Amino acid sequence: MASYLARPTRVAAVGGPVLLAVYGLVRLLPGSKQPGAGWLVGHAALLAGLLLFGVVLAALYRVAARRRPVAALALGTALAGLAASLGQVGVDLYVGAVAADKAAQQQLFERIQDRPGVVPALYSVGPLLFYVGLLALLLAAVRLVRPRGPLLMLAGTAVMAADLDLMALGALLYLAALAPLAGRPAVVTGRPAVSAGA
Repeated sequence: MASYLARPTRVAAVGGPVLLAVYGLVRLLPGSKQPGAGWLVGHAALLAGLLLFGVVLAALYRVAARRRPVAALALGTALAGLAASLGQVGVDLYVGAVAADKAAQQQLFERIQDRPGVVPALYSVGPLLFYVGLLALLLAAVRLVRPRGPLLMLAGTAVMAADLDLMALGALLYLAALAPLAGRPAVVTGRPAVSAGA
């Protein structure tokens, strides 16, 4: 029953939050909020973490297959938000790579963000859709993640929104929320996949 999907799901459920935590820790280091190695390493970790969340979204959708209309809407919302978040990180990486110093970084950000639609698409409304869709998928897959899953995810999101310096803590809450995905094979048709040793 497509048990080959089990390992990627487990890796993503752990790796996604861990890489978000790496980004959160790196951005606390001196000099990491201006062009340089810290900026690039932190944002590369964030990019990789977000990409792994794409696997997590797919796994949650399969778990919630019995609620397919709701799950499909949640998945579409989350993927749209994920694309926006990836776009934002792409801009951040570009700016960090080409800007010579903090002043040049700020000027380049302003030029990019002054373009019509960029701020809502990549910095405000767009990324928010990822968290809304992810939470909705967790609620749809509550039989696997249990009620604590959506609650932990909501708490993690609230912590990050309150202060980005707490991003590592929020990521650990995400890790706890996704723990059931990390501890069992992926689901493909609304039922747990049977492992080879079962």
